[in-house]
Amino acid sequence: MTCTKVDMNHSRIARIQDLDELATVLFPNNKNHQKTFLAVFVELKWAPDQFLPALEPIAQKHGLSRRTLETVRAKMRRMGLIDHVSRFNKKHGYREGWVFSKRFEHTLVKMARLTSNLRECRNSNQERKDQNSLSYL
Repeated sequence: MTCTKVDMNHSRIARIQDLDELATVLFPNNKNHQKTFLAVFVELKWAPDQFLPALEPIAQKHGLSRRTLETVRAKMRRMGLIDHVSRFNKKHGYREGWVFSKRFEHTLVKMARLTSNLRECRNSNQERKDQNSLSYL
């Protein structure tokens, strides 16, 4: 069985320069998912206004299975790379479809700030709280 976890190795992430390398980090050991990710990302990137009314034509255009498309779409949405907008959204002209999301970027920035803040030695109350957290696991 292939691994479906994101490969968050710091040295590997530091070497990412292209979209295909990002695909191998987000979908390790699964070429079908990597190809589907690339297809969705590239089609959305170059779509007018970076808006796609549906993702199914991508599967047909690139010869991908619907099941793989749905799996990759769901993972991309959970990570915050893409988002579905409803027809009630004024920002996108009351059209229903798919767009890029900023949630992934914002989450990574927040996680970086959090790890930086957690490393700081503030006071004795914080030290006690940190020591107590060991007993909770």
